[in-house]
Amino acid sequence: MTHTAQPRRTPATTPRRALVAAALLAGLMPWAGAQAQGAAYPNKPVRIIVGFPAGTGPDIVARLLAQKLSEGWGNLGVIVDNKPGAGGLIAASEAARAAPDGYTLMLGETGQLSIAPSSYNKLPYDPAKDFTAVSQVVTSDFVLLVNPQKVPARNVKEFVDWTKQQKGLFLATFGAGTPGHFGAYMFGDAVKLKPEPVHYKNTSDALGGLFSGDVQGVFASVGLAAPNVKAGKLAALGSTGATRTNTLPDVPTIKEQGYANLEFSSWFGIVAPAKTPPDIVAKLSADIIKAVQSPEGKAKMEEAGFRVTGTSQQEFARTIAADTVTWGKAVAATGFKAD
Repeated sequence: MTHTAQPRRTPATTPRRALVAAALLAGLMPWAGAQAQGAAYPNKPVRIIVGFPAGTGPDIVARLLAQKLSEGWGNLGVIVDNKPGAGGLIAASEAARAAPDGYTLMLGETGQLSIAPSSYNKLPYDPAKDFTAVSQVVTSDFVLLVNPQKVPARNVKEFVDWTKQQKGLFLATFGAGTPGHFGAYMFGDAVKLKPEPVHYKNTSDALGGLFSGDVQGVFASVGLAAPNVKAGKLAALGSTGATRTNTLPDVPTIKEQGYANLEFSSWFGIVAPAKTPPDIVAKLSADIIKAVQSPEGKAKMEEAGFRVTGTSQQEFARTIAADTVTWGKAVAATGFKAD
């Protein structure tokens, strides 16, 4: 009778292999979990924090975007959460502390992400370290508005000549550190006048100051300016873009009127808390671009007075960094610092 030789097994062989297999499996589990999370994202409502009140430019953009994203995600639900105050700093602080899971985002704007680092002595968040760029959504030019019942000027030159006869140039802003604030200084530079920015807590208060005559003008976003101009409540003297806005095509740019150095705009874009998984950020970026560049999404944004961009996350990150340098120079020239 012949016997088949059996492989010799040492007592340690099987446990050792089991341990190695277990270790490999444990190492793969976080990767597999991340893949599963990314594949399933989103599977519950997503919140977009906005640092300004309902009805303002950022709020309008956020709500239009939320609607299109929700439709693309099977009407899962995208909630716009307004956290106004301190020129958007309250909202940015909350968003920076949120869990980096893709379910809390912020519609950030130029002031919060590119101007604030230069204009505040103590900032409760670090735009470069606390956020991950996802996608720039739109850009917005500004319009110099006056109350036609209080100010006789109908173009920039007439406004400059008129203000030289007054006690000073008082321009409303929607808060210290906002683009309109430093835009007022840039305007003063261009027309050789020293402006006195008057900071209001919100757009309603600023427009109230314009209607009452407490201030002579304000730089407002096209989206906010257009309804008031079309209704005849306020007069638009000029826009700050490189070209005229389609929303107010009869309003010439300030550059057209002989002030070649005056051109500025703002942007709104989605950012996520730092350390949000790259696959989730990539999906968000792709879905946002698809939403705002769709025929319906683009038409609604443009109708509201915005120029649609819908950039990649890399391009948006470069924009934030470049504008931090550009606006930093503008802030330094004014000597402004907020506490």
